[in-house]
Amino acid sequence: MFADLVSQLADAPEGICDAEYKERQSRLLSQLAPSDLLIICTNPVAKRSNDVNHPFRGSSDMLYLCGWEEEKGVLIARHVKGEGWSVELFVEPRNVLMEVWNGRLHGLEGAEEKYPIDKAHSYNEMAEILGDYLLNSKRVVLRNRVNEEVDKLVDAAISDNSRPRQQFGLGPTSITSPSPMLAELRLRKSPAEIALLRHASDISSLAHIAAMKVAKADIGEWQIQATIEGFFRFAKGSGWAYPSIVGCGDNATILHYSSNNMTCRDGEVILIDAAAEYCGYASDITRSWPINGEFSPDQKKIYTLVLAAQKAAIAECVVGNLFTAPHDKVCEIMAEGLIEMGILQCSLEDALGPEGELRQWYMHNTSHWIGLDVHDVGVYRPDGEARKFEAGMVLTIEPGLYFGGWRPDVEIEDRWSGIGIRIEDDVLITDEGPDVLTAKCPKEISELEKIIGSDN
Repeated sequence: MFADLVSQLADAPEGICDAEYKERQSRLLSQLAPSDLLIICTNPVAKRSNDVNHPFRGSSDMLYLCGWEEEKGVLIARHVKGEGWSVELFVEPRNVLMEVWNGRLHGLEGAEEKYPIDKAHSYNEMAEILGDYLLNSKRVVLRNRVNEEVDKLVDAAISDNSRPRQQFGLGPTSITSPSPMLAELRLRKSPAEIALLRHASDISSLAHIAAMKVAKADIGEWQIQATIEGFFRFAKGSGWAYPSIVGCGDNATILHYSSNNMTCRDGEVILIDAAAEYCGYASDITRSWPINGEFSPDQKKIYTLVLAAQKAAIAECVVGNLFTAPHDKVCEIMAEGLIEMGILQCSLEDALGPEGELRQWYMHNTSHWIGLDVHDVGVYRPDGEARKFEAGMVLTIEPGLYFGGWRPDVEIEDRWSGIGIRIEDDVLITDEGPDVLTAKCPKEISELEKIIGSDN
């Protein structure tokens, strides 16, 4: 089954070229002063237990600026008088004994040869070299609390009261974060980034189809999870973009359910929020469907309402519309539908709003940006006003309704109890209209019922 599904994937995109990395660096550095020193640190290694670490993933800002994926890495950019900006990278030097145990390293030579930088330095010499660079800077552009060694060097340079500083005014006097600048750059995706996002979305979509095919009553949530995540790797994805949510029945009504250890009972709806990452770029997709392959009349009513709201919200994803437009449309349609069904017994006005009655059953927003992070960077309300959509932005559209019979704070009729429906797609804003990147994954009731359990 996996092989048949993988055959539906287009050829994998090549990734980001050096010219694009250089352009990204230039766009960021154009916002800095010659006396600034830019420092970008990759993520620290996180210990899982004893001598076992969590799988390493480089920081998104590091991936964005140069693509460096090894565990140790500090990117700096300094302005050299008469020469312009020099982009340099501190990396772990080659060490054959260590590489025998943990895998080969690029080292200094490999970093300079294969990555879009001007010079590589040994990480072991960072204190000395970076110390000199700090001495010749006035401001440090750094997201601190990422790399403890770098933080100590920068703090020492700023708090220095030595005679050279007193006599010549050498060394930095302030720190500012590059995050706002990088967030604006990362918010609009290039054609190469869109190709990577589309491929991640295709892998995720086919993984959901694989899960639908093996579904049946009494299957375990964990078995569905294994099918999906196994497909991510089978299709040569980087793994999951976020921990998978696989919940049946009442578990489908818990937004970030993560145990995935219950057996799915006949007649329950399963909600699967699971997606792959590819070359650092995330997808994010949710589908909800009956584990036995046939919607009950009440499940169908809720599903149809959520799907109608989602389609209407996707239609709002056009250049010039406000980021809030999809959410407003979802809330209006779902509130009207729940009032018509008698689930909400109030006026439309009372159903809507931040504290409206709809919030009992729809607790989250409809969208978030997606890119190198599944909840990607980018301010939603610059200057206090909702941002307008521009071509190249990518966001999720994910309305849902959750009727948890286990909840002591609300009352719901038994006919609706245990139904949790979320339908989520990734949408690219284009000048021609919304482009659904996760379109390979079916969501129409007739399509779902045809696929579910078809491999049993």
